[in-house]
Amino acid sequence: MKKTRWSVISIFLVLLLVMTGCSTTTGSDKPKEKEKEGQVAKGPKVLNLNNSTEPGSLHPAIAQGTHDSWVLEHIFEGLTRKNPEGEIVPGVAEKWDISPDGKTYTFTIKDGMKWSNGDPLTAHDFEYAWKYALSPEAAGTYAYQFYYIVGAKEYNEKKGTADQVGIKALDDKTLEVKLTAPTAFFLDLTTFYTYYPINQKVQEANPKWANEASSFVSNGAFKLTEWKHKESIKIEKNENYHEADKIKLDVVNFAMLDDANTVWQMYQNNEVDLVYPLPTDVQGQLLKSGDKEFQNGPQLAVYYYNFNNKKKPFNNVKVRKALAMAIDRKVITENVVQGGQPPAYGIIPPGIPDVEGDFQDNSGNLFKEDIDEAKKLLQEGLKEEGMDKMPSFSILFNTDEGHKKVAEAVQEMWRKNLGVDVTLESVEFQVKLDREKAGDFTVSRAGWVGDYVDPMTFSDLWLTGGAYNDAKWSNLEYDKLINSAKVNNDNKQRSEQLHKAEQIMIEEMPVMPIYFYTRPFVVKEKVTGVYLPINRFPQFMYADIK
Repeated sequence: MKKTRWSVISIFLVLLLVMTGCSTTTGSDKPKEKEKEGQVAKGPKVLNLNNSTEPGSLHPAIAQGTHDSWVLEHIFEGLTRKNPEGEIVPGVAEKWDISPDGKTYTFTIKDGMKWSNGDPLTAHDFEYAWKYALSPEAAGTYAYQFYYIVGAKEYNEKKGTADQVGIKALDDKTLEVKLTAPTAFFLDLTTFYTYYPINQKVQEANPKWANEASSFVSNGAFKLTEWKHKESIKIEKNENYHEADKIKLDVVNFAMLDDANTVWQMYQNNEVDLVYPLPTDVQGQLLKSGDKEFQNGPQLAVYYYNFNNKKKPFNNVKVRKALAMAIDRKVITENVVQGGQPPAYGIIPPGIPDVEGDFQDNSGNLFKEDIDEAKKLLQEGLKEEGMDKMPSFSILFNTDEGHKKVAEAVQEMWRKNLGVDVTLESVEFQVKLDREKAGDFTVSRAGWVGDYVDPMTFSDLWLTGGAYNDAKWSNLEYDKLINSAKVNNDNKQRSEQLHKAEQIMIEEMPVMPIYFYTRPFVVKEKVTGVYLPINRFPQFMYADIK
């Protein structure tokens, strides 16, 4: 797969776009002329940042990556949302009632809700959107996030009908949702972008409405007004948003540059106002310097490598464990990524409450690095597969200097410690995702940001046949534990099931955990009000510019 390269003209155009908006004005929002000598009228408030790469889709039912979600979270709003303190608060919904058995949720929509085109937004739009996301025609990889709802799985798998799904608009203002079992994190799920509404009239009139800014309709604090594919995205304050008076920014410009060093240089030149992610060496410098523009918050995410469990000899658990045990995670986190990330010896990150304490703290380290044991396991595994030596293979990763540095470190550790010949392959992010889905890789770089604050947001990734089980791993005991935990209302028993499942997974090592993310980013002092929920990119909904 070819590495993306920008032509000189493209880079010039993108830099010109962001440079014209580096203060509180943009090229399309020019400063007003001086009204009096020595006095300049204030222009619009413009925030400039970088989204790294082209979104795969900005349709809530189809989107699947952080390159999609950062934009989506600001142009749409669900029934609920998360405030700067990370609490679940009303969004489009005014309130909700939960039945005594925890299986029926009734949401009441606020009065006067509108789409960005002025259409009224009703409970029917939510029913339509959720059922569309489940429909076979949408083919959304996140459809499984609705499986907690009665009839949802059956409809998605063509074993039932839309009418049998437990989602029903009782009237314009009332949405009733019936769950198969009490689900502790269901309200958290309603903040997630797959649960956003879509305008039924717009979707039915133009199924490709989400592909271009000219036809785009949303309901969030901002609206999409310009999309120059693979170059830039522009969103502007949505005058039809129900809390428009609380939105201070007028314009937000996203550039799309995959070179973190270029973006960092632009930040230093005041051409962008917020940078995430940062170059790895810059992270380390800022972490030590105490720079007041540098922020580093927790993140509900794990960085790992997929092993293609269908490819020989990666089908052998001893080979997978040998590779996982032969790298030094502390060297990688301290000398390569340098953002204060803790090494990962499990798959569930810190920050998720357990029955008592923190889930990851209670798990502890589920394996250890051991080069001698790794050598032994590798030879045993290869022998079991009828092989004399480890074949050469490649590490697939999306174009990013940080991912490249991690891959280079792992490549050298495997060469030095195990004598394994590894090559590196860099491709665009969406290309990487597509190849993983197709099984067209041997080892691939991956990361997962929790969709909601519960171990299940990680645990159910590796169910047999799961939409994001790119490792193509299958373990029936694991499946049984996870499926039971999904419907278990006994918190203590459920916790035990989830801990046991994680232990099974690490014993099998279908993927190789490397570290748990933190969220190091920089934001200009003139920008206030940016906040950081544990499982989101920096949120600028309530940001302001001094």
